[in-house]
Amino acid sequence: EIQAAPDPAADLSPAATAAGEEGGAGGQAVNPWDIALCATGTVLAGENALVLAVLFYAPGLRAPPFLLIGSLALADLLAGLGLVVNFGVRYLLQPPSEAATLSAAGLLLAAFSASLCSLLAITVDRYLSLSNALTYHSERTRSFAAAALLLLWLACGAVGLLPLLGWNCLRQPGACSVLRPLTRDNVAVLAVAFLLLFALMLQLYGQICRIACRHAQQIAVQRQSAASAQATSTRRGLSTLSLILGTFALCWLPLAIYALVADASYPAVYTYSLALPAACHSLLNPVVYAFRNPEIQKSLACCGCIPAGFSPRPRTPSDV
Repeated sequence: EIQAAPDPAADLSPAATAAGEEGGAGGQAVNPWDIALCATGTVLAGENALVLAVLFYAPGLRAPPFLLIGSLALADLLAGLGLVVNFGVRYLLQPPSEAATLSAAGLLLAAFSASLCSLLAITVDRYLSLSNALTYHSERTRSFAAAALLLLWLACGAVGLLPLLGWNCLRQPGACSVLRPLTRDNVAVLAVAFLLLFALMLQLYGQICRIACRHAQQIAVQRQSAASAQATSTRRGLSTLSLILGTFALCWLPLAIYALVADASYPAVYTYSLALPAACHSLLNPVVYAFRNPEIQKSLACCGCIPAGFSPRPRTPSDV
């Protein structure tokens, strides 16, 4: 229930009210869901720190696609740190200051926004590289990719500042959404933006699928002996596409839809059970976008992170 005189430094957790009731006057009980989110953030930060280290120390990994992978890894690294910081602000700062709670919310908002936008940028890059295969690779330069990523991060950084600039309900608990301290109107805008982003990614991957199938048919016609292998490669690529879109939808869509229809009066366990898979999706990003790349696999083998005898499967034009 909403208190008559709310504390302006209320914490950011989706279960702020419920946990506050559990914690007595002598301290606040640690919610197991918050422990799970903090543990996820720790693993998330370490996993993506490895990706960034490989990209930074390997001189051959400076092409635009690796800049996009690096942007995704950096965003997911910050998201992991944000989950840990949010846990510390809630349970270690007693009482947590309003600035600290809003800063933690802003870090999470900016990091996850950058992660989703980086995924979109990777999707656009894949689409353009297939649809303009003859010219795109010569036109795609590091300076252009760096400039695009700079704009992306500036926009996401601005989104992260919104809680500090007034996008919060710390002083108006009746307006809170399931994702405190954001208001319901704020979360509705973010959820609609996410749904539009997902629709755009779905359309782009549909086009990628169509182009990849057409390329596979053309190659099969030219090389009849390789038709079977090419068909297998195409099926593998389509399976990868299904895996990417399927996991993305399963992890993020339920939270986005729930945030649109629910409010702070709903049980906190619903929000936690939907927020945790969304956070765990960032654990899959390095596996899907980084560790499957042959060049990154070679760098990992050189540093001893994977067996030296590991031989990655060469990629074909049908692989997406």
